[in-house]
Amino acid sequence: MNVLLTNIKQLLQVRDSRVTNLKGAAMKELPTLENAWLLIENGVIHNYGDMVATPTGSFDKTIDCSGKIVLPSWCDSHTHIVFAGNREQEFVDRINGLSYQEIAEKGGGILNSARKLQETGEDDLYMQSAKRLEEVMKLGTGAIEIKSGYGLTKEAEMKMLRVAKRLDKAYPVTVKTTFLGAHAVPEKFKDKKEDYIQLICDEMLPAVSAEGLADYVDVFCEDGYFSVEDTDKILTAANKYGLVPKIHVNQFNSIGGVSVGVKHKALTVDHLEIVSDDDIRELQHSETMPVALPACSFFLGIPYTPGRALIDAGLPLAIATDYNPGSSPTGNMNFVVAAACIKMNLTPEEAINAATVNAAYAMGLSKTHGSITKGKKANLIITKEIPSYGFLPYSFGSNCIDSVICNGELL
Repeated sequence: MNVLLTNIKQLLQVRDSRVTNLKGAAMKELPTLENAWLLIENGVIHNYGDMVATPTGSFDKTIDCSGKIVLPSWCDSHTHIVFAGNREQEFVDRINGLSYQEIAEKGGGILNSARKLQETGEDDLYMQSAKRLEEVMKLGTGAIEIKSGYGLTKEAEMKMLRVAKRLDKAYPVTVKTTFLGAHAVPEKFKDKKEDYIQLICDEMLPAVSAEGLADYVDVFCEDGYFSVEDTDKILTAANKYGLVPKIHVNQFNSIGGVSVGVKHKALTVDHLEIVSDDDIRELQHSETMPVALPACSFFLGIPYTPGRALIDAGLPLAIATDYNPGSSPTGNMNFVVAAACIKMNLTPEEAINAATVNAAYAMGLSKTHGSITKGKKANLIITKEIPSYGFLPYSFGSNCIDSVICNGELL
């Protein structure tokens, strides 16, 4: 099947070379082609160019994009989209003055979600998660990472990952999976954290690997959850199974999570609401991608990742939703792009790069996603008629998307 897009007002993120990620000042560059066409064949970008040289012939579908902007679909590199139920009561508790940590100490938070998930059948969990996935696809997400972490038993963790794999097969969106057994210490192991870590290393990791359920491994490296030493032990065990780290660090405290991530050649370190000078120096000498989650900061009322400082230090930056029931109940990457501009002081160009090229890198998808490049997947956003791409973060409360193409298919 071939599809021709014509009269594109602006074709964004046009890159002839296969750029894997952008750092520092390069993040301000957003290659753009004015008054363009783009041809899709068999689900990939076949060619593009100026309207003065539009292809002729017959096409299965032609889409007139007059007044509209076309850009690569968002890559959401950090989500927990497979979960059961919700946690709206904890939202009210926070309004009434309880902190995230205080709610967790009362048996809420991650442990609350784990109880609900353990009681939910796999098919029910799949249906709940599929609805969320369909919603974010319509909002422009063409690739998504899905973590486990709300199971906290071998059986429930594997159930989550199986659901994520089912979603990958059922929908045209690209799904990458991450094993996050070390999300919290379950109630059963409240005073026996070392035993739970041993269970992760000796039973969960081998079982997840045997079924090929995960691409990556994650640990919540934070005070009250898993220490730097715990994280090091789990990542060392995961390395035996070829699982690359993508870890939670520095959400509330800088305790050395960045350093252990870099040591294990983590693909990403995510959250980074609190960043020290030592953390920046560690990242400057690595290939690890910092990932900011501004919707989480918005929802919890905690500091935002200092994205401006990271980029000005010559680092790359990706942004993601952190879609989960407790601290970021949204999968709307358009809001995340806007929040990166409004709250983290990124330019529109930097925010779009952080949500496309760099976000693809943060999922190991640089060869297939994140830019308008010949041979890459035809995962595209077609905006409504808008004055410029700066209007996308500016109009943060509006849905500026007209249509979405995923794997060459118009959703």
